[in-house]
Amino acid sequence: MALSQKLELRQGQALVMTPQLMQAIKLLQLSNLDLVAYVEAELERNPLLERSEEESPASVELSSESTEGNENVPASLNQNDRLEVMEAGQVEETLDSSFENNFPDDSADIAPRTQAAETPGYSEWAKVGGGGREEDNYSLEAFVSAETTLADHLGRQLTLAVMEPIQRMIGQYLINLVDEAGYVRGDLETIAERLGAPIAQIEAVLSTLQTFDPPGVCARDLAECLSIQLKERDRYDPAMAALVANLDLLAKRDFGLLRRITGVDEEDLSDMIGEIRRLNPKPGLAFGGGVVQPIVPDVFVRAAPNGTWNVELNTETLPRVLVNQAYYANVQKTAKTEKEKTFLTECLQTANWLTRSLDQRARTILKVSTEIVRQQDAFLAHGVQHLRPLNLRMVADAIGMHESTVSRVTANKYMATPRGIFELKYFFSSSIAAAGGGEAHSAEAVRDRIKRMIDAESPGDILSDDTIVQRLKIDGVDIARRTVAKYREAMRIPSSVQRRREKQSPKLAD
Repeated sequence: MALSQKLELRQGQALVMTPQLMQAIKLLQLSNLDLVAYVEAELERNPLLERSEEESPASVELSSESTEGNENVPASLNQNDRLEVMEAGQVEETLDSSFENNFPDDSADIAPRTQAAETPGYSEWAKVGGGGREEDNYSLEAFVSAETTLADHLGRQLTLAVMEPIQRMIGQYLINLVDEAGYVRGDLETIAERLGAPIAQIEAVLSTLQTFDPPGVCARDLAECLSIQLKERDRYDPAMAALVANLDLLAKRDFGLLRRITGVDEEDLSDMIGEIRRLNPKPGLAFGGGVVQPIVPDVFVRAAPNGTWNVELNTETLPRVLVNQAYYANVQKTAKTEKEKTFLTECLQTANWLTRSLDQRARTILKVSTEIVRQQDAFLAHGVQHLRPLNLRMVADAIGMHESTVSRVTANKYMATPRGIFELKYFFSSSIAAAGGGEAHSAEAVRDRIKRMIDAESPGDILSDDTIVQRLKIDGVDIARRTVAKYREAMRIPSSVQRRREKQSPKLAD
């Protein structure tokens, strides 16, 4: 067959991921903290963006009954806070069309209103004394000292305990290898080779560090950490040393073998185990742990008087930014070069897209959350045993979105319900078939049943995995033994053999 060249015209469809569309997709999966950081970066980068100084509007409420049809979902979160989009030529029209096509759930028209704040001038800056603080903004928190880290705490003790320069250098090097739990991470032989010092000297300095506060710090493993604390309490006798050397048997609750190894009776072994439990396995966590950020829910769910559920967004987590149209109009008049005009056009385009993306993100979260509440109404009313099997496709089909969009929306988002705060992904659970061919059971609900069975078992009737399978089948749950074992291990519940050992020795279990 002869080879030849020819021209052909082909027509096809392809999704073009514009930077603006990528930005909108990225915003969907950000948590509220990441979103605030992203918006702060955009405010610094884009001179046309500014924060809204108005008070936060009332939360948008939507009962579960209104999720029956997509047409009832509000098209805007805050109609009074809509932004006027200035005409920027055919480019803006193309971007608008692209955005709407990729988010088909936004079916309502936007009712814009111009909001712009004048840029503070020199007079406002001078009111606070040329950049100084105002008396109303005075806060004692600015003078609070920084939190002492574990490395700083150990370094101060090192300067008092070690005077020899070489030993102090070795000690500081070892302190730098201490992790947040208080353990020295590193092989001593490798450290000695790297520092060019005898390993005996490294071990001597390490022994000095292990006398520092908090007790147990600078240990190389858990057994050494516990041993250091027991020696300080003068409780490290041969029996206790044998117990610490066999922590794996303690974890397995093999108390009979431990009694033979330590050579003590059940009462003494119980006292020794109680002493171990009062020790701190991670002494370094008392320093430099950082501030724990509480979970801030993105959605609130409250019971309505008519028996349904009100779903509303937490407006405190929604950044509110405006496009300063007045500033754009003033600067546009002074732009002379083509580069300056292009820069202003890009800034306006980016600012408009950010405000629309934020609005679309909020409405999408509200729509997905409302559908989840509708699907899991029994869970909210009666508890985890009534959690229904749910997947992304079920929610996506119900609200007319793609599964990937639902997946991004439910990532790193939390919902506050009367039963507690849950991540949105918690409500998505795989299904387990019913024994009689009825409605499938949620995997999370089955895990809760297994836990309740084990919690209610008596010392004389310890449930094996096979027994749990049989009882679940009687209740209409068709589940395999390996699945029960997997769920039990995920909940950190010991095997039936270990539970029997523990419950047959009540003193040791306490």
